[in-house]
Order: sequence, then structure tokens, then C-alpha cells
Amino acid sequence: MGRNKALIDVDGEPMARRVAGALRDAGCVSVVAYGGDAVELRALGLPVLPDRYPGSGPLGGVLGALELFAATDLSIAGVFVVACDLPALTGGDLAALITSAHDHRAADVIVGRTSAIEPTCAIWHPRTLDPIRRWFSGGERTLHVVIDRLSGVAVDLDAAALRNMNTPEDLARYPGSRDS
Repeated sequence: MGRNKALIDVDGEPMARRVAGALRDAGCVSVVAYGGDAVELRALGLPVLPDRYPGSGPLGGVLGALELFAATDLSIAGVFVVACDLPALTGGDLAALITSAHDHRAADVIVGRTSAIEPTCAIWHPRTLDPIRRWFSGGERTLHVVIDRLSGVAVDLDAAALRNMNTPEDLARYPGSRDS
């Protein structure tokens, strides 16, 4: 995109702030921005936590979030990790994943799905921390592979809710976007 996706305006609001709002609407208590330039992301009005594994992709982000939250409070039901580039997500979409997590307590990961899973919209149980850390240390970097190794439940969501914005063309197709 040529600039920080988290700050790209969609419907009058930065994408990451839209996702944070959806998480809050779903009932999430602690919503933070993870990784990226803390000074630049300050405009979001969220706490910004440093990336523990910069350059290691989404799996490094999941591992870092688990280390920050699950390792410090094992009583939590899960750590919700959602990419900043899913601006159409709503609290209702995310609440469906939370409901599924409550209904499937034995599942390691609850992940959003349309025709395929969207691994950057998932709730990770704290017990996944050690195996993910082990796989990551062994060189694994692919979220799909890790999800396949865990017991998981996929929750069907509307395709529009999980449409991510990876390119200027994706953004141009999204109603209400302004890439200025």
C-alpha cells in the first residue's frame, strides 16, 4: 500500500480503529495495537505494544500477543488476534467467535471462515502458547500450518466481514475508503 495500513481511512476512520471498535463492541476488555511504529500509531488512541518478533509475520504476532496476555493471566479464556486490515468486521461478527469459544472450550483456536479460514481473525486459547513457541522456535512461520496442528473450530462469517485490504485495488473496491 506504500504506507501504514492501520492508518488508512475507511468510512472516516483509520482501519485499525475500526477493528478495535469491533473488538470492543464484541466485549473485549483490553484492546491494543501490537507492533508497528508506536509514534505513528499513537493517532489511533490505543495502547501500542512493541512487536516481540519483528519481521516474522503474523505467527510472530500471535506468539507475541500470547506471551504478553496469556502468559501473564492464564485465567483468560483466550487472546483475540485480529489483523488491522479487516475494516468491515463488526462486533456481531466477532461476538460469533466469542460464542463459539464458550461453546467449544476444548478447542485451541476459534477462527473466522468464509470459503476458507481467515487465520488473522482468531481466538487463541492460552494453552497454545507452549506448542506455538516450540513450532516458531523450530522455524515455522505459517498460521495455516499451526492452526492445522491444533484443535480448532471455524466459524462462518459473511465474506465481506473478512475481506482484507492488501492492495490499493482492494481498497478502491471498498465502499467508503479514501486512500489519500
